[in-house]
Amino acid sequence: MSQVPLYDALAVDYDRFVNWEGRLSHELPFFASLFEQHGVRRVLDAACGTGHHAIALARQGYQVKGTDLSAPMIARASENASAQGVEARFAVAGLGGYAALGQTFDAAICLGNSLPHLLSGAAVAEALTDFSAVLRTGGLLVIQNRNFDRVWRERERFMPPQSHQDSTGEWIFVRFYDFHEESLTFNMLRLRRTAEGWSQEIESTELRPIFARDLTAALAVAGFDPVTLYGSYDGTSFDPAASGDLIAVAVRSD
Repeated sequence: MSQVPLYDALAVDYDRFVNWEGRLSHELPFFASLFEQHGVRRVLDAACGTGHHAIALARQGYQVKGTDLSAPMIARASENASAQGVEARFAVAGLGGYAALGQTFDAAICLGNSLPHLLSGAAVAEALTDFSAVLRTGGLLVIQNRNFDRVWRERERFMPPQSHQDSTGEWIFVRFYDFHEESLTFNMLRLRRTAEGWSQEIESTELRPIFARDLTAALAVAGFDPVTLYGSYDGTSFDPAASGDLIAVAVRSD
């Protein structure tokens, strides 16, 4: 990710607002089917956050390298892997910086609305070219963003709130956008209740919306063909007017 402070601050709380068991049970069958079809063994998890996709894939026998620009996120990912007894490798590296790793992969995944943190078309193009450089011929790139075709048109400001409760307190997480002429501000409001009462913190970062037509065109320029668009991990085709997600599955061509 290109703007780190928000994610440095969220590293401890990130796993509190994501239902990882539910999310992974929904998403992993999509990857299992795709990876089997394309003979994938070596996977790069780009902008991996706290590492749960990388850990889940490593548990299934894939050789996984998880990377993120946020050092606290990578530290948390390593802790999560150790706690689950899974051998997964993690490194601090950002979008556009993977060729420097000196490794080749069968697939790269870039999930969780990570690519929109790059704030220019040139930066996106550079990142996609970098993915192409580390993938073998016929390798896969899977990108999952929010469907900004719909979000931008409808000015969908708020996402569903998330909550968490454990022995140390209760949390409510509210995520919302502020819309600008060509970008958005992504805000994360964290409300926490302890024995002393409620406290709140808000962190923000800038995003550049990526629309389906632009992503498809940029992938083609970067050497990916074909590119297939889905609107959900259940395999539904992408509908710019209705889909919640934009999931691009791109094959690195010769």
